[in-house]
Amino acid sequence: MNPIDLRDYLSQRPYPGRGILLGRCARNTNAVIAYFIMGRSENSRNRIFEPTQDGIRTRAYDESKLTDPSLILYHPVRMAGRGIVVTNGDQTDTIRDCLLRGGTFHEALRTRCFEPDPPNYTPRISGLLAPDGSFKLSILKSADGNPDCNLRFFYEYDAPLAGEGRLIHTYQDNADPLPSFEGEPRRVAFTAPDAQSLADQIWDSLHQENKISLYVCYRDLSSGQMDTVILNKHQ
Repeated sequence: MNPIDLRDYLSQRPYPGRGILLGRCARNTNAVIAYFIMGRSENSRNRIFEPTQDGIRTRAYDESKLTDPSLILYHPVRMAGRGIVVTNGDQTDTIRDCLLRGGTFHEALRTRCFEPDPPNYTPRISGLLAPDGSFKLSILKSADGNPDCNLRFFYEYDAPLAGEGRLIHTYQDNADPLPSFEGEPRRVAFTAPDAQSLADQIWDSLHQENKISLYVCYRDLSSGQMDTVILNKHQ
């Protein structure tokens, strides 16, 4: 089966929620990371991405409007040695700390489950990019909205194909309650030559009202040099 065009896939979905893309650029020279957040509530929309020493964090754009920070303020991207962890919640720190202790991606996520936000029980999606461009993805979700059962899925990609990536996001459809993502991470294609180009394409494809922030990074597979772009609705 051929990969899906990334822009077409995103433009057809008004609310995929939060999403992680890991893959390889078309020239086969850079590993690619993208992470976006969307929101429907005022609290969720009141956020920006800002750079940190080892990645990025979410921060309230208007501190006076912040109500509950527990599930919206976290570090989506952090370095773990030479690897890069990207997630949609505070499990970023769980994974990073476990890796630095000599543990594994899988071990870290076996200590976590979906988010405690009924009735959606938002999945926790996570990724780990290795220096050689191989990567892992995971989703932890409830059993069709039943919080009595936590489901853990792990996916590993040893040799990503040039111009392709795997996209996983939190919600399958824009419904109420929000249904969890289903199936394997989507195989998507993109031709953007650099981080800015891909960031522009993803940003333009996301729903105008619901999109909040986007992070894109191209990491040179030879030198490790990182070309990073952050876009925020609240600039």
